[in-house]
Amino acid sequence: MRKKVVVFGGGTGMSSLLKGLKEFPIDITAVVSVCDDGRSTGRLREEFHVPAMGDIRQVLVSLSETEPLVEQLLNYRFKTTSDLNGHPVGNLLLTAMSSMTGNMSSGVEALGKVLNLKGKILPLTDDEVTLVAKMDDGKVIEGEHNITEYNSKIKEVYYKKDPKLNKDVETAIKNADLVILSMGSLYTSILPNLICSKVVKLLETTNVPIMYTCNIMTQPGETDDLKVSEHVAIINKYLGKRKVDVVIANNGKIDEKMRKKYETLEQKDQVIIDKENLNDIKLIANNYVTIENNYLRHDTIMLSLDIFKYLIKK
Repeated sequence: MRKKVVVFGGGTGMSSLLKGLKEFPIDITAVVSVCDDGRSTGRLREEFHVPAMGDIRQVLVSLSETEPLVEQLLNYRFKTTSDLNGHPVGNLLLTAMSSMTGNMSSGVEALGKVLNLKGKILPLTDDEVTLVAKMDDGKVIEGEHNITEYNSKIKEVYYKKDPKLNKDVETAIKNADLVILSMGSLYTSILPNLICSKVVKLLETTNVPIMYTCNIMTQPGETDDLKVSEHVAIINKYLGKRKVDVVIANNGKIDEKMRKKYETLEQKDQVIIDKENLNDIKLIANNYVTIENNYLRHDTIMLSLDIFKYLIKK
């Protein structure tokens, strides 16, 4: 029987992980945070009062088995002087499907059938949620876009109103063999799944292992100077009675030229593995560094292979 994996996340980190995982014989359920409110997503949220669909579009593309041209189509952004300017085709399709079927969950399911997905995609909620952050300087900021733009470190995040969890997410957690918290923006992509109180309660009632795939680089305003154990400690603070059981982290070296580029232009540093501070957490470390279009990325096949090895031995 194929193992069932539930992946929580959002953004490019989750999409990258899923591109690798779909190549292995496992049943994937991707639970996507829906608090993005910038660019095209923000405009569509405001006009149609739907959950954020930008991250969902990326996940649809990553799990799709259709032709590369379809991927290009979904990500194609209109360049015009009209109201269509900046909107990706995929966002418009998701908005249309959501309106036709009555909610985002049904819209994603319908579009997923067209795209022949190797997995199931679930919005965390069908509610229109607002992410709120308390910053280090004491300021309270509403909206993911405003949070990421604000020039201060994030202290904590929460929702303006606790969302109603998608019922299919509850079923997926109860049936899972492994829960994965994907790499990505810690406070604005990963934790938005864990500040939904129902998710934490469900995880507290299961014995399923929780795995965290740690970022290769730190992120300004979110994880400046943090080592692997400090990433885990933040997640554990939001997990309630449960804790991270397994962490996957990169131990590969980054080319000196690439390292300086990230330090200088993006204020990002390599996340250091501090095994001595991980205590009882199982550490899986490997060289996951790869370069795509002059950007650092995870080698998603190597990463997914290590996840699969853990899963079949569990």
